[in-house]
Amino acid sequence: MAIFNGFMSKFRNITSKWSLGVSNLFSDSPLSDGFWDELEELLIIGDAGIETAERLISELRQIAADRRIAHRDELKKAFAGMLTGCLEEIQGMGRPLDISNTPSVILLVGVNGSGKTTTAGKLAAMFKDEGRSVIMAAADTYRAAAAEQLKAWGERAGVRVVSQTRGSDSAAVVYDAIQAARAAGTDVVVVDTAGRLHSKSNLMDELAKVGRVVSREVGDKFEALLVLDSVMGQNGFIQAEVFNKAIPLTGVILTKFDSTAKGGIAISIAQKLKLPIRYIGLGESVSDLALFEPGEFISALLGMESTNDNDD
Repeated sequence: MAIFNGFMSKFRNITSKWSLGVSNLFSDSPLSDGFWDELEELLIIGDAGIETAERLISELRQIAADRRIAHRDELKKAFAGMLTGCLEEIQGMGRPLDISNTPSVILLVGVNGSGKTTTAGKLAAMFKDEGRSVIMAAADTYRAAAAEQLKAWGERAGVRVVSQTRGSDSAAVVYDAIQAARAAGTDVVVVDTAGRLHSKSNLMDELAKVGRVVSREVGDKFEALLVLDSVMGQNGFIQAEVFNKAIPLTGVILTKFDSTAKGGIAISIAQKLKLPIRYIGLGESVSDLALFEPGEFISALLGMESTNDNDD
């Protein structure tokens, strides 16, 4: 757990300003109408969204009434448990990704600048470190230097990258990668797709075509993960809804947590999209991508003691 705890330490530093606001709010003072108003405002500022904030306030009010909680500091643990429960409800059991097939296919989708190519490289390196064989598919044939960027990651991780010339059919690249993986007995194919603007219907149609090729070759049991820039906040839901129409999404990877990302978007994703968050990323290095652990995430977000602080 050393790598994970190091990651969460960095995340705590990033969210410290918002966490301080939470800590100050949950002080040793009686509950009041002003408290609920302040908490709702804090949730909205933290990117949870108005609808989600209102629902959480309603649920927390009920918990306070049922347990006869009269002070703010007594309510913080209940608040953390409620938020963790929201996330755990849709996370599922066992390994976050289904990579039981040979080959297993992981499609990464999302808009330009969300961090798909970097995430593809991180995932490939992670699987390689676990002893799995990996092929990456450079299916972003539109963005200049996209294939070169993915190949650089491939060299770092010692992973083969299947690509074609710029402007080639993305679905053809994916087909070639799957055939290469099948011939070599490769465990996982990680596909970096083009950063399509969700408002361009023709580009979304091409993504749907990629999905059909994957489904035809390996069946419907594949992962389609939306790579979402954490700073996007509520705008990310528009992306999710449109991408989900082109290809059924199986989860989300939250990237680019920095000083402007609040963390409430994770709660809103659980409440509104009902999609599990598979990984969370902070920066550019391989160690800046970690499995999403709801309890640890909420503890860090609220500035509470980590449940894994004593792990080796």
